[in-house]
Amino acid sequence: VQLQASGGGLVQAGGSLRLSCVASANPFSRYSLGWFRQAPGKEREFVAAITWNIGGPYYADSVKGRFTISRDNAKNTVYLQMESLKPEDTAVYYCAAQRRAAFKPLSYSTDYDYWGQGTQVTVSS
Repeated sequence: VQLQASGGGLVQAGGSLRLSCVASANPFSRYSLGWFRQAPGKEREFVAAITWNIGGPYYADSVKGRFTISRDNAKNTVYLQMESLKPEDTAVYYCAAQRRAAFKPLSYSTDYDYWGQGTQVTVSS
């Protein structure tokens, strides 16, 4: 399975961005999907997830109310709509996928088998 993330860029604080991630997964509808991010000098952290069998979405507290994860199974694409961006949201954002049935929100990087290459999001103050 290959994932290709895009949509990152430079935005001012308070602005918006939409990240996209196209996956070669088949059937895409039977994959759980997640977004993670990694800032310089920090560990990769969970942002949002949506599963194929127990639903979702699930969000990190730091982005709840500002970010929205969604999926379009017809386009094999998962999105991350980011609103009210803050400088602390600056990071490389990664999409991830896994095929196994989920029994809990997939909020750990070890929950996922497949990863995209990352897209840089920079929020200026």
